[in-house]
Amino acid sequence: MMGSKKLYVLLKPDLERLGVKIGRDKLFDLLRSEGLLVKRKKKYVVTTQSFARYSKYEDLFNGKAWTTVDRAWVSDITYIRVGDTFRYLFLITDAYSRKIVGWYLGHTLETTWAVEALKMALRQCGHPKGLIHHSDRGFQYCSIAYTAILKKVKIKSSMGEAGNCYDNAMAERVNGILKTEYLLDSTFKNLNDAYTAVRHAVWAYNEKRPHMSLGMKKPEEVHKRLSKFSTHKRKSSPRQKPVKAI
Repeated sequence: MMGSKKLYVLLKPDLERLGVKIGRDKLFDLLRSEGLLVKRKKKYVVTTQSFARYSKYEDLFNGKAWTTVDRAWVSDITYIRVGDTFRYLFLITDAYSRKIVGWYLGHTLETTWAVEALKMALRQCGHPKGLIHHSDRGFQYCSIAYTAILKKVKIKSSMGEAGNCYDNAMAERVNGILKTEYLLDSTFKNLNDAYTAVRHAVWAYNEKRPHMSLGMKKPEEVHKRLSKFSTHKRKSSPRQKPVKAI
């Protein structure tokens, strides 16, 4: 599933080759008549838990213009329904290329899983020094374990205003795309099914979905072109370790 504007860009070359003349608005009308437009859904599960005893960091992200990759990351957590319970998807996205560089599907909201997503992101980044890591004020990103890793590789922590989702709007947008366009708002039978769906969604988002903010290019091609980290050391489709079914 994909937004109609992106779908039009992907289909246009094939339509022209077949001699089919159809504009973007006409395609939009056709999709609407067939009930194929993406429907927006509200988010109900709260994944941000903030505690005053943890250290807080100033906002170094919002208002800045990012001109290349590996300068800033945004992090967030969203929920995945598995049976009658939830699992939690920890995501890290490059602010310029929009590529998901780290992710982990965890059993709980524990910091452990946020750290796993961070480790995946770091494996793809050859020069993290000076990079801005932006998030909400969730306890995972304020924790000693998480911030210690950031400090070790000289990444700067940045956090939005408490209770203001717009301060982490880019990360929220990625969550929404994965849910609405790649069906991660579905209820999965078991953890293996959920993991397979997440892995495919991340791959498709990174390598197949054009972004208007990138001139209708895909995140992976933009990231690969601009990254200084040698391509033989960096995986284009990050994976986590296999999980067991519940």
